[in-house]
Amino acid sequence: MFFGHTALAQQNSQRRPGRAILEIPEVPRSEVICFALYTVHDNTLKLTAQLYPLQSGEPTAVRLEIQKDGQWVEVARTDVIERGWTAPFRVEDWDDTQAYPYRVRHGSEAVYEGLIRKNPVDKDEIVVAGFTGNSIQPAHGGDISRQDLIDNVQKVDADLLFFSGDQVYDHNRHYAAWLKFGRDFGEIIKDRPSVSLPDDHDVGQPNLWGESGKISTLSGNADGGYRQPGIYVQEVERAQTSHLPDPVDPRKIGQGIGVYFTNLNWGDIDFAILEDRKFKTGPAGRVPKQGPRPDHIRNPDYDPASVDVEGAVLLGQRQLDFLDAWARDWHDAQMKVALSQTIFCGGAHIHGGANGRLHADMDSNGWPQSGRNRALESLRKGFAFHYAGDQHLATIFHHGIDEHRDAIWSFCVPSIANLYLRWWEPLQPGQNREPGSPEYTGDHLDGFDNKVTNYAAANPDKKPAGNLLNTRAAGFGIVRLNKKTRQITMECWPRNVDVTDPSAHQYPGWPLTISQFDNYNPPSWGKLGELTFDVDSPVVQLVDAESGEILYTVRVNGKSFVPGAPEGQSFDIKAGQDAPEKTVVQGAQVGGEATAVQLK
Repeated sequence: MFFGHTALAQQNSQRRPGRAILEIPEVPRSEVICFALYTVHDNTLKLTAQLYPLQSGEPTAVRLEIQKDGQWVEVARTDVIERGWTAPFRVEDWDDTQAYPYRVRHGSEAVYEGLIRKNPVDKDEIVVAGFTGNSIQPAHGGDISRQDLIDNVQKVDADLLFFSGDQVYDHNRHYAAWLKFGRDFGEIIKDRPSVSLPDDHDVGQPNLWGESGKISTLSGNADGGYRQPGIYVQEVERAQTSHLPDPVDPRKIGQGIGVYFTNLNWGDIDFAILEDRKFKTGPAGRVPKQGPRPDHIRNPDYDPASVDVEGAVLLGQRQLDFLDAWARDWHDAQMKVALSQTIFCGGAHIHGGANGRLHADMDSNGWPQSGRNRALESLRKGFAFHYAGDQHLATIFHHGIDEHRDAIWSFCVPSIANLYLRWWEPLQPGQNREPGSPEYTGDHLDGFDNKVTNYAAANPDKKPAGNLLNTRAAGFGIVRLNKKTRQITMECWPRNVDVTDPSAHQYPGWPLTISQFDNYNPPSWGKLGELTFDVDSPVVQLVDAESGEILYTVRVNGKSFVPGAPEGQSFDIKAGQDAPEKTVVQGAQVGGEATAVQLK
């Protein structure tokens, strides 16, 4: 990062050929506010305005105003944080039942305007547009337009934007590239809530195993930790995440780096916002080396159990505790979705080029396997759907732990601009495929022996024509969350199409619609007796009668529900209008009798 005018001058004077697109331009003082990101959660508005560098002697105060009853009213004021030039606002007791035009102001000239939307609780369908991998490498296509993405978001009128990572690819100048990101996407960001999650390239490294903030000293960073100073990482996270709801566990990690994992309730959809790699263990020196790199396994005959070493962490206990509590809490929530950087499996076989077969990649969230399984166990307790990116390859997987398809579904969106190509191309056809589906679909084991079932993969051509980043299996995702039917529809669109045009085609395998309840419906389970309620859509919780373990908690759809459960065990069922407060059935077993439940 560059904190002052001397450093900014050095940055521009030392730029390498082809880097002109990442210059920090001189802007009129009336345009010193570049863009703004915001969320509204639990009647609290958080908005972070991103400024261009201020000149010496300029005021540091920035004001936030909203239009109310035809008048502009100041609702917050803050000072610019010079390291990164951000201005974070917080407004409590926010009325989210109506929309408000807003403007951010600096000095007497600079004004940036947008719209704080009303909470779309009255909509049956919540639309979330998903993006990842915003490469602008000049040698591989350069500064390609994002206008098709902007146009399509506006046409579908997305309720929420989700940028899963690698918004910035410049490893030493996040600030300049972040301004570029804001100029490219500001037209849609200014008028709707956004979630942006910094990933490895955002914090200035090729891969990231954060390992609770340690300092990385190994090339490739596979020893774990961060290669950039902690103050750089803090600045990146402040720019990209300070507008998110408050972290649920704000204790800092090493080097003074903060955390941002939390939840966002928007439109009665409860989104868990995760940090895949902040606590994740680095593999170097901990696992047997199976290739030229400590994180790449090229030996197909290796023992996957040998790398699932004791003490290796994925999400870490703090995030798992959060997920367990989040899965049980259904206040003002009808469906649950987890947002994170990437999916919980090794979702590609070929990396970089057509001959780059890699048996397993520890940069994926398929490793460590025990940590992966713990994450899935927590997520399926709330029937959570998983929305992510990072892999440069769009996929749909149904994940398994003890058996295929006994956990959640995931949708990994394609890169906006695809520099580094990957393919899902297993050597053996998948088992239990859908009729007529490609051989790469169906039940598989990934390179770590994790159980996965593939339903779609947007594989690029083996020899992609041209070198434009937006022609190589690039695109974006749309997820439609229907609260009335509890259906989840995944759409995967290529670049340069109009999604409202009936002749436009999605990538093969999309769209695909599943039920919310498919996120925890193991094939081996049976059904308990039907429950009928005297209230609409209560919360139901299934508890193992012997151990007291909570198997799952979910808000049902309507006034009846048939709980799924393992055979040969007894369960207590709790229920309530907004929380499972009352035991309504004791000792329920598969094939048991129906029960009428009174909750009023």
